[in-house]
Amino acid sequence: MAPVRRLLLVRHCAASGQQPDAPLSEDGQRQARALARFLSRHPIDYVVASSYTRARQTIEPFAARAGLAVHLDDRLVEQTLAAPPVPNWREAVRDGFADPDLRLPGGESGRDVLQRGWAVLEDLLEGGHGLPVAVTHGKFLSVILNSIDADFGYAQWQSLSNPDVFALSEGGAGWTYERIWSA
Repeated sequence: MAPVRRLLLVRHCAASGQQPDAPLSEDGQRQARALARFLSRHPIDYVVASSYTRARQTIEPFAARAGLAVHLDDRLVEQTLAAPPVPNWREAVRDGFADPDLRLPGGESGRDVLQRGWAVLEDLLEGGHGLPVAVTHGKFLSVILNSIDADFGYAQWQSLSNPDVFALSEGGAGWTYERIWSA
């Protein structure tokens, strides 16, 4: 029997905005310290984060505490819904769950995010790490979880917290996930 492959997938803490360079808010900084305490109970041996500031800042307190470097990977960034951004972005997110090939002008489809998402997660899983942690964003995380469980959709995306932590495992029955911590 093949060994179980596992990783932790984390949604970033509360941020001051949606721009790539938006830092964590004061609440987000407190959340990051609480997250560091929680993650310290797990045998995490590798840390990777989206290149967005809020993702990096989410995991820095844990990484410092654990003596681990924070590796950045652009494949973990949030889905670009459209460029320029659209005012009805929540509708676009909802519609994207119904149609994974939906692509607004200048944006990515859910299928695009899924492909780059599983590529980075497979790289992590094949990297010889015992328990890697990847810090990303709500829609990215939701697309991955939806690929494991089709019932994880728009309503579940709306119920995500900042931060949120899911354990993903691949065993004999395929991929499963479990929410192990939320704000």
